[in-house]
Amino acid sequence: MGRRAVLRAGVAGGGALAAAGALGVPAASAQAGQPAAPAVVRRDRPVLTHGVQSGDVTPSGALVWTRADRPSRMLVEVSADPSFRNARLVRGPLLTPDTDGTGKLRLTNLPPGRQVHYRVCAEDLDGRTRSEALTGTFRTAPTGRSDVRFVWSGDVVGQGWGINPDLGGMTIYRAMADRRPDFFLHSGDTVYADGPLTENVTLPDGRTWRNLVTAEKSKVAETLAEYRGQFAYNLLDENLRRFAAAVPAHVQWDDHEVTNNWYPGEILNDRPEYTEKRVDVLAARAFQAFHEWQPVDAARAVDGRVYRRFSHGRRVEVFILDMRTYRDANTSPKDGVGRILGTAQARWLVDALSSSRATWKIVAADMPIGLVVPDGQDIEAVANGLPGGPGGREHELAWVLGEIARRKVRNVVWLTADVHYTAAHHYSPDRAAFQNFDPFWEFVSGPLNAGAFGPNALDPTFGPEAVFVHAPPTANTSPLDGFQHFGEVYVDGGSGELTVWLRDATGADLWSTTLRPA
Repeated sequence: MGRRAVLRAGVAGGGALAAAGALGVPAASAQAGQPAAPAVVRRDRPVLTHGVQSGDVTPSGALVWTRADRPSRMLVEVSADPSFRNARLVRGPLLTPDTDGTGKLRLTNLPPGRQVHYRVCAEDLDGRTRSEALTGTFRTAPTGRSDVRFVWSGDVVGQGWGINPDLGGMTIYRAMADRRPDFFLHSGDTVYADGPLTENVTLPDGRTWRNLVTAEKSKVAETLAEYRGQFAYNLLDENLRRFAAAVPAHVQWDDHEVTNNWYPGEILNDRPEYTEKRVDVLAARAFQAFHEWQPVDAARAVDGRVYRRFSHGRRVEVFILDMRTYRDANTSPKDGVGRILGTAQARWLVDALSSSRATWKIVAADMPIGLVVPDGQDIEAVANGLPGGPGGREHELAWVLGEIARRKVRNVVWLTADVHYTAAHHYSPDRAAFQNFDPFWEFVSGPLNAGAFGPNALDPTFGPEAVFVHAPPTANTSPLDGFQHFGEVYVDGGSGELTVWLRDATGADLWSTTLRPA
């Protein structure tokens, strides 16, 4: 079988559980004078096909994820000891084709601020055999004034740049793991369901980028199986699997989990590559695949979807936004009154920030506030690119910023990705057309493995200043050219000081600053 045929059998989603990830075993020893028998594929027990992940960590536990190649039951052993002495066994859900073989289990009743080791296997439905076990680890969230370190970024396998085996895959995940973070904040575009891959890409200077390609990554995703295949593809990367097994994640989504720049109610009349033109239909399929394949706890989300909050001790609380599901159309008037969070989520954000007792309130936004992100002649993000007071979606952000200032909410920091470069933006009413807010910082970092772009123009409404920018000279610059990024945040438990580093794909420090709490 050719490489692509093997991948088609081993990676495809959509319930092809019996074929995916089957293990080969050595042939039996040859008898004297007889040739060895060909290697056989074991079919007598389940196989975990795409590693393990953890996410949405709390002081008392975390969500653990895996996927099996056939109907089976997820079993998880939990221990404070990597040797798994005195481990506790927890029976998880059935892994069936209904969820593409994936399953999630929330581990509970664990002590805060402690390293936890877990071991996952899949048990046949008759209870007679089990898969080989895979191990992972996470640290439960602290409750006191502890140090907190985390990394953030977004944008994986975009613009035709996939897993390149010649480079050892997506090595930026190895660089993030080397920072030994307590958790990873994934700022959206976790996959590029609208970004087909080809096996080879010729760069302008004649170099060749080589992609690992699967059937699902050969076209835009439209069916549920094709959306599932987007997430399955990324987990082919060994660096990502190791990172996911060692670092718990808080994950949000943006547009490319469905299709570029989508909004509710959109009809893709000008996109001939799509046979299904209704974005709402595509979004429902993508949403199901996203929740099947990501370690996201829907029970923690306010609406059962994406936006939610997590406390990491007395120093840090994270507020994860959904700037995609409740927005108005990108074609809406730039000078009207628009929305990007929706009324319920905007009120939730203000109330949640106001009720937080954490020193630092980290708002995880999947789009920047003051950068102009166009969608052709229309607007994709918040900023409308016009001078003067708030217009369009800026009205909603103006209300949020004004309310948290009125309620005297201090030490709010915004983190995002989306624009495929890294930057530090300081917002001040002294420079702004709209002045009813307190100064704040927004830090941008990305992509993880995608084309690099930027920098984008700044909109003057909220008075942003680009204090630092690291962006490529040309659009869709290859990951070979060094413009992949992630950010790191460290909060000192004693002093409460927050330090931000903007780093490249090797982990090198490009820029940093330390903020003191008000």
